Amino acid sequence: MSNGSKDGEVNVEAERVAARARVSWIILGAVMIAAAVGLGAWTFARGNAPFAVDLWWNDLLVALASPVFVAVSQAMDFLGGGWFGVFVVPIGGTVALWFFGRRWGAVFFLAASILSAGTVQLLKQTFGRERPEQILVVADYGSFPSGHVANAATIAAVALVLFPRLWVILVGAAWVLLMAFSRTAVHAHWLSDTLAGILVGVGVVLVLAGAMARPLAREIPEDEPDADAGAGSGGATERAR
Repeated sequence: MSNGSKDGEVNVEAERVAARARVSWIILGAVMIAAAVGLGAWTFARGNAPFAVDLWWNDLLVALASPVFVAVSQAMDFLGGGWFGVFVVPIGGTVALWFFGRRWGAVFFLAASILSAGTVQLLKQTFGRERPEQILVVADYGSFPSGHVANAATIAAVALVLFPRLWVILVGAAWVLLMAFSRTAVHAHWLSDTLAGILVGVGVVLVLAGAMARPLAREIPEDEPDADAGAGSGGATERAR
């Protein structure tokens, strides 16, 4: 079992970079969450009516509907929500990170999952937006924001903070976009709901990454190729360019 950096050793460079970037991550995350709230308030002020782009995208997917789209989207519905997405994925990921010595990473992932889901439910209850009438799956109350997409964005952002690699960015982005597509393909959400889900998921992770930057950085091994791109550093993007 790996313990990240060896006992008694501190990745000084990772901590230095984390300390420098933590405030900017918190600010950026707060701005993203505020943007999601602002979008929700805008839709609420309009009577929760869908935007023109929402209607266009929904009508397009109605016209392009196929058994393959529906099958894939229903599989994503299971993976991204319900008992599997809400309990199995966060708990399983937390246990795995803890087992492999990333204990602060485990706390970070579990906290991000809980706070992201809690924020989504708060916004759903606050704005009460109705889902598209063509919905093909069973869903809970409130269309805005998409909980499935917020979950996907949370997982992708946590993975990037803990394992800053180009392939993590690519896989994470693909997962989030596929989830967003699937939620609109089964007409469980308007397109703007999925955008809000991304803002909430990534925003919560950034705020927590900033708040936990130092302990997360301590778990980055000294010989980590991207040690200066670790938790709270903002270096992941720089290294990926």
